[in-house]
Amino acid sequence: MKIISMIPARYSASRFPGKLMQNLAGKSVILRTYEATVATGLFSEVYVVTDSDIIFNEIVDNGGKAIMSKKEHHSGSDRIAEAVADVDCDIVVNVQGDEPFTERESLCKVLEVFKDDVDEKIDLASLMVEITDWDEINNPNTVKVIVDQDNFALYFSRSPIPFPRDKNVGARYFKHKGIYAFRKQALLDFTVLPMQYIEATEKIECIRYLEYGKRIKMVETEIQGVEIDTPEDLEKAKQLWK
Repeated sequence: MKIISMIPARYSASRFPGKLMQNLAGKSVILRTYEATVATGLFSEVYVVTDSDIIFNEIVDNGGKAIMSKKEHHSGSDRIAEAVADVDCDIVVNVQGDEPFTERESLCKVLEVFKDDVDEKIDLASLMVEITDWDEINNPNTVKVIVDQDNFALYFSRSPIPFPRDKNVGARYFKHKGIYAFRKQALLDFTVLPMQYIEATEKIECIRYLEYGKRIKMVETEIQGVEIDTPEDLEKAKQLWK
């Protein structure tokens, strides 16, 4: 089973423009993410896929591998699908460009899902981490996920799910961490499926997979890390890096 990693990287970002080129302990956020992904040793190849000359040059000038997108894309999955169409691989792992704390342990858990899935019933796998802080649970920048008894995703939302009408029944809340592992065909299928209103409303691309019947296996991890969505997140990352 050949496994590669693709890191989609846009220069513009609505909440924090240019965030991937921000300095994190002497290197850019995107370079930190690329190097962390390579350092896991889990992938035959690691590429940054971008629409930005600045990001492309940042990776290539530091000895990494980057691919320029041929056209504009609405999602990271679309960007990766274009890049991977002619690449020989079985599994494609999407690591978000703003995840400089990407580490081996959590990725191994995700990849194990496919090694055990001999009937290929799983289309993609992703990570979730339990959250207990109510500010984070109610934060729309934190994507939450609910799962069934076998840890297949039922729904993703920026709202708190399940809604805490009764806080005494022991509900657990999980944050979706932005790492996906796809079967290559599931990723290619994504690009020809039109966006529906639920995905468009929430602005969460993995909802499209659920709307079209794809199965997403969620894997729990205890490793939080920091996803850099805001300037405040960058400051947290700097402190954590120390």
